[in-house]
Amino acid sequence: MRAPALARKIADLTLVKKAQDVVIMDLRGLTSMADFFVLCSADSDSQAKAIADSVEEGLEKRGTAPWHKELGSVNWILLDYVDVVLHVFHRSTRSFYNLEKLWGDAVIEQVADEAPSPRARAKGRSPRATAGSRRKLASS
Repeated sequence: MRAPALARKIADLTLVKKAQDVVIMDLRGLTSMADFFVLCSADSDSQAKAIADSVEEGLEKRGTAPWHKELGSVNWILLDYVDVVLHVFHRSTRSFYNLEKLWGDAVIEQVADEAPSPRARAKGRSPRATAGSRRKLASS
């Protein structure tokens, strides 16, 4: 899976467990450490763990495993997929580290869970994530 699609899939999987303030940060051209960061917030320790577990399990079903995990603290859980790094923060920890400000030159895309349309509900479809962004993610 290419990095932009992987970042989108990770963001979608965080929303399954009701992650809040989900953003995709496009770091291409700013650093060689990763192409994208996906950041999200959780209100509790158990929610942060559930979000990380949802992403890890969802991607493992597609044959993608994290290269590195940092699970030592539920205040900040990190799953590194090489080109895309997921940061799951406890709400207070996220504001302390403020990665959006640290990487202020990155293009930041907000990702939100959208309520399903009446037609989608009738057919049993799940909600899909949408984005309000300054620039759409390129598929390169």
